[in-house]
Amino acid sequence: MKSITYASALTATLTLSLSATADVNVAYFLEWATPNQVAKVEKIYDEALGEKVNWINFGSGTAMTEAMLAGDIDIAYSQGLTPFVSAVNANAPIKMVAIAVAYSAADDCIIRTDSGITKSNASELEGKSVAVPLSTTADFGFRMTMQHLGVDVNKLTVVDQEPADAAVSLFDGTVTMACAYGENSLSKMKKVGSPILTSEEKVTVGITSFDVISVTEKFAQEKPEALRTFLKVTHQANANFAKDQSKIDIIANDAGMTVEKTKYQMDSFTFPSVNEQLRDYFSEGGRAMMMLPLMGKMFATDAAPAKDDYSKAVDLSFLQ
Repeated sequence: MKSITYASALTATLTLSLSATADVNVAYFLEWATPNQVAKVEKIYDEALGEKVNWINFGSGTAMTEAMLAGDIDIAYSQGLTPFVSAVNANAPIKMVAIAVAYSAADDCIIRTDSGITKSNASELEGKSVAVPLSTTADFGFRMTMQHLGVDVNKLTVVDQEPADAAVSLFDGTVTMACAYGENSLSKMKKVGSPILTSEEKVTVGITSFDVISVTEKFAQEKPEALRTFLKVTHQANANFAKDQSKIDIIANDAGMTVEKTKYQMDSFTFPSVNEQLRDYFSEGGRAMMMLPLMGKMFATDAAPAKDDYSKAVDLSFLQ
């Protein structure tokens, strides 16, 4: 799994002396519509920070972490909790500083219709090939779904593919099922299949997700005010969108989707306010504090074992 590479990447990073830059480099996803894309496109971040903000799109949260370790990314916006916690297990010098977006469990695992396999006979997946972007939130949804349906994941041939590639594999019949995120990729998958569990069914069995805003410790230490400003602009963009969705075409264009797909995707998204994050996610027993150790154990490896205390990976000083 990709999380195994973090330890070696971390060693290389710690011995690397990076030159200072005046720019702020932010990782984000295409096919992932969020209100702050209005602030991104209209250069509100640049104006508030007083410096250029470079936005680089990635195909997975694990790739975001690798770029952070290499010194190429300062802030990862909407990184999945799974790749974040896998990086923490590998002692990556990164911190969670806020919640980016919460969403009901997506229809993220699509099974080919011609396979004849549904949730009622899901065990027939055993022995088949499935495409999953490993160590991502889609991987978490995949594991939880298979566990709920009584499918032994050790009896599946799991192919590690990013969503766009997984969509091609499912469409071509190379794999029987594919798990992904991003409305364009999922729409392509649904042309030949359907969710093995719907969003409603996944919520019923407790499979829900949220993404985080993570940063390198180096950036947090060297540019604390820039980080606070970045979060303030983000939350103001969320608040603006909650009141007025007239700029959704800007978001759609920046996300690389149609307005229709963007509306469909964002209907299942919520963007917690600062108070909601502190109350519902970061309080004792909050969602983030409960999910960190759960995922940490689920995605632990021999090279990157689970931590005794994940609270050290969270820094709320920039949020408050």
